[in-house]
Amino acid sequence: MDVKAVLPPRGRDYRLDLLRGFANWAIYLDHIPNNAVNWITQKNFGFSDAADLFVFISGYTASFVYARMMLERGTVIGATRLIKRAWQIYVAHVLLFVIYIAEIGYLSQRYHDPNLQDEFNVAGFMHNPAETLYQGLILAFKPVNMDVLPLYISLMLCYPLVLWAMLRKLNLTLLASFLLYLAARHFGWNLPAYPSGSWYFNPFCWQFLFVFGGWFALGGASESITFIRSRAFLWLGGAYLLFALVMTLAGRFPELGQAMPAWLYDAFNPNDKTNLAPYRVLHFVVLAFFVTRFLPREWPGYEWPIFQPIIKCGQQSLEVFCTGVFLAVIAHVVLVEVSGSIWMQIAVSIVGIVLMTALAYYRSWSKKVDKAPSKAPVAAQTPVAAQTPATAKPAE
Repeated sequence: MDVKAVLPPRGRDYRLDLLRGFANWAIYLDHIPNNAVNWITQKNFGFSDAADLFVFISGYTASFVYARMMLERGTVIGATRLIKRAWQIYVAHVLLFVIYIAEIGYLSQRYHDPNLQDEFNVAGFMHNPAETLYQGLILAFKPVNMDVLPLYISLMLCYPLVLWAMLRKLNLTLLASFLLYLAARHFGWNLPAYPSGSWYFNPFCWQFLFVFGGWFALGGASESITFIRSRAFLWLGGAYLLFALVMTLAGRFPELGQAMPAWLYDAFNPNDKTNLAPYRVLHFVVLAFFVTRFLPREWPGYEWPIFQPIIKCGQQSLEVFCTGVFLAVIAHVVLVEVSGSIWMQIAVSIVGIVLMTALAYYRSWSKKVDKAPSKAPVAAQTPVAAQTPATAKPAE
């Protein structure tokens, strides 16, 4: 195999766990409408948000895990393990899908609020459950806040071929992904959704961020390290992040937006998330480069107790993500039906994160228990033929 990619060093990269844990917490907070606590998340300070980070890290981890498997055990084994992982994510999505609909149906009846069904896009299931369930199983029907996993599944299913190409032509594969991104934006390519419209996360566009994560893991970061550490990038990247901050705040505060020229404000507001606007991609690339520059892999701070909960949530990402989607609905209903005060917003935010963290610690402990060897091995029985006459039983 003529491999051109450079694999990352062996061992766990705690930067990924830290950032993925942050993404899971931020997605939970962002999924709660009218929640002041989500002002601490990334989406309020720039063009990209936690979804971009989640997709990028997913591409990064899929690449260095399964690329090494392809190299050491063969392309077929690596490809089938990728598909197996996609199947595991699909099973988790279907389970969450069923629980999610049951949760919303129960809460809407409990509080006599049928608007919840429309708000979370599950009213169609109540009227036509068989067709809607089928469309959900083929990923065409997605309730509100359940768009990320179908995107992840679709990208993982296509990734064996992409990863095979990246191991041979790393930069060329990234270029092909970028051209697909441009074509999808230009021609309006997307997948249809049920009962109408298209996917909220356009997979033909978001695939570029996934592939960019793979490129970053397989040598792209090392190829770009001179630029990343340059003074020019420090100033240009910092200026762009400041510009993104101002434009994002202009979309949040009408007074600031009205003080800007209309052509400038309209170019960035509303933020095109569905088709992954170019300014959004550039914002995330700059952030990724800054993290590479200022957050080393060997930083001792990963061992600090303050970071352990978020790192643990990053290590158990799938379970924590699904739990966060489930808990966000309950938090929203509490704010609507019980109290929407600032203290309740803080309470539901903290309680949700604590529950997600507790699940992460339990899953980590449970996996260790499953892998741990038995403390007291069963003593082997002495063969009958080896028994002494004094201990041997008489034949009947």
